[in-house]
Amino acid sequence: MPRRSSLAPLAVVGDRLLTGLRDVTSDLAALDGTGYWAVVLPFAGDPVCARFDHVGPARRWRGRPWVGVDPAAWRSSLDEAAFRCGVASIRAAIGRGDVYQVNLTRVLSAPLPPGANVAALGAALADGNPAPFSAVVRIPSHGIHVASASPERFLERDGDRVWSSPIKGTAADRDGFLPKDRAENVMIVDLVRNDLGRVCEWGSIGVPALCAVEEHPGLAHLVSTVEGRLRPGLGWADAVAATFPPGSVTGAPKVAALEHIGSLERTDRQIYCGAVGWVDADRRCGSLNVAIRTFWFADGEIRFGTGGGITWDSDPDGEWEETELKARRLLRVAAGSAVPAHATASVPVETHHTGAP
Repeated sequence: MPRRSSLAPLAVVGDRLLTGLRDVTSDLAALDGTGYWAVVLPFAGDPVCARFDHVGPARRWRGRPWVGVDPAAWRSSLDEAAFRCGVASIRAAIGRGDVYQVNLTRVLSAPLPPGANVAALGAALADGNPAPFSAVVRIPSHGIHVASASPERFLERDGDRVWSSPIKGTAADRDGFLPKDRAENVMIVDLVRNDLGRVCEWGSIGVPALCAVEEHPGLAHLVSTVEGRLRPGLGWADAVAATFPPGSVTGAPKVAALEHIGSLERTDRQIYCGAVGWVDADRRCGSLNVAIRTFWFADGEIRFGTGGGITWDSDPDGEWEETELKARRLLRVAAGSAVPAHATASVPVETHHTGAP
């Protein structure tokens, strides 16, 4: 169980600070009722929807600073050789026509430092790696300690309008994208269009942005936006059922991609690649991120995931380096005072098996 379970529940989602936990449910239909909710959707497992009584503007963290994680303590569920084998296996499956793209990931873990507070980690991330869909959710009674610096919108809603902005394609800067990055993005746009089409009005699906370049701390992404209008009578539970898990972190076709993920990844993704965000049920609006660039506490450890989409054109060396690129800055922030200012936090390659082979 996560440490410091006596800490009060809270959430910092969007630009709001939520306190005064009222109730918690796994029923997504509650999000179309009343109240202001923090939402955590694990990649696999029951949703956690937490309604809070007090909603106010987020404020700068005034508590103790984040304690820091020794960079040498991190272990990876897949080492470089195993990750390369995974890339080769996916390319072979693509060659057989079994699948078109699979998102292959690995989970990093380290001992949870004494006195670790996920709210302090969230504050460190806000300073060191600001992100448009950042979130912190702390509900000790349900084992939820999550700090996300996600750059990606999974699902946003305003009344009947819903939209998603999948990220596919990552480079060190805006000039570093490869042809495979755009192809990867367009493939997932088609998947998201199909997913939203299951719950949206006929003819309402559109793509107002395709492969736009967004720059974030330490890297750049290709980002598209797909939108539609929910059919009458449908709500959050229907929209999530149609679109979750996010296509950008699964692959295409989604069902086949999930089968490959289950066979190749050596540990459960847990919170990673799920979704975190907020819902204002009274105003019929909300925003859920894709839980990438996300830390969480579980079983006395701090965990973090990194990965990428594998296509026929994928190069094992390049794919491994992409996972390193995505993790590097975040691990540096997580190191806090545990690493000298001149040092570089890198992703270790020693394996730590925490699940089925």
